[in-house]
Amino acid sequence: MKKLCIFAWLLMAGSMGLVSCSSDDDDNKDDNRLAEKEQAMQAITDQYVNNVVFPIYKSLANQTSTLFEQLADAKGKLRAGTLTQGDIDKICNTFVSARSAWEQSESFLFGAATDFGIDPHIDTWPLDRTALAKALSSAEIIDDLDDLDDGGIDNARALVGEQQLGFHGIEFIIFRNGKNRTLAALKGIEDDEAFSGRNITGEQELVFATAVAGDLRDKCYQLEVSWLGEQAPKAHQERVEECEFPTTVAGGDTSYGDNMLNATKAGSTLSTWRGVMSTILVAGCSNICAEVAGQKIGQAYLGTDPDYIESPYSQRSYYDFFDNVSSVQFSLYGNLGTTAHANSIMNYLQKHNPTMAADLKARLDAALSALNTAKAGTPFVVESHSAGAKAAMDAINELDDALNTAASWIAAN
Repeated sequence: MKKLCIFAWLLMAGSMGLVSCSSDDDDNKDDNRLAEKEQAMQAITDQYVNNVVFPIYKSLANQTSTLFEQLADAKGKLRAGTLTQGDIDKICNTFVSARSAWEQSESFLFGAATDFGIDPHIDTWPLDRTALAKALSSAEIIDDLDDLDDGGIDNARALVGEQQLGFHGIEFIIFRNGKNRTLAALKGIEDDEAFSGRNITGEQELVFATAVAGDLRDKCYQLEVSWLGEQAPKAHQERVEECEFPTTVAGGDTSYGDNMLNATKAGSTLSTWRGVMSTILVAGCSNICAEVAGQKIGQAYLGTDPDYIESPYSQRSYYDFFDNVSSVQFSLYGNLGTTAHANSIMNYLQKHNPTMAADLKARLDAALSALNTAKAGTPFVVESHSAGAKAAMDAINELDDALNTAASWIAAN
């Protein structure tokens, strides 16, 4: 009887041991799955920073540098009587490339672009043409802007006013009514109604555009150096130092790229990899979707502010919006192509929640398709209350919803 009792106790103890062992195994599996996901998120971050953020900011810095050089050259050629329409067309082509790079960066406006006020500084609209006409009427201001070797670019920041700086101040000078500005126009007197009676010449306009392009270049160098740190070209780093622009996170010595790549480590402001995913999806992708749908399209479409129209002189608003949503695609796909990289948020969702991934991709494709249709139609500045604008706005809002849903799921799983 005693033996039987001992045997029964051993069986029970063994059973309890098996249960305990099974529980430990489950815990270990959960820990392994958690570690696996965090490793995947770290790989996603590495791919995103090095193959999305870095190349776009490099392109933006290079394109705006070329734009400045071409405008400075055009200013001299106009004075010498050697400027050609081909020169103007090259400037316009460079502007379009630089503009595209900027708009494709807007899914990661968090960080340096926001912290250092670079976004409003280089991309504020609508342009205050009345204030611009007044500024260009001043011979003193023109002289100050013209002297690029002695603070002309700095004077652009101080004398012209922020609402005339950046892309749209330049856009007004080199585009009109959706077309490249003509050589004849730049050889004559500005005929925009805001300039009536002021006799502003094309030469004065090119003086202004060149100085503003120098400022634009410098701020885009600041973005590049802020993210790439020592990986940015030495000449760009030196120019940023000369301008005394800040480039590091929270006053320390860490670049924004290293801050994200080293998340969870001492010194980084990002304490978890899920926090990084949330930053990319919510602070980045969702934020630009909300801006495009609610402000860039919404304000003019809904009549809140009919004049709140981006890129009206080149008539490329829909191209801007398309590049903004392409920026979201790049962030989700982990590269600048149209197929998700193995180390990407989209591939992560396809592995762990394929239904959600399919829905997110469908909404992304729908938003891009709606904008492609809009691009082929009437320019937004000509007809902002159109079916195409409404379809694009609705599709981008649906994409925004899907992005936030994905972010919440990743944070909870």
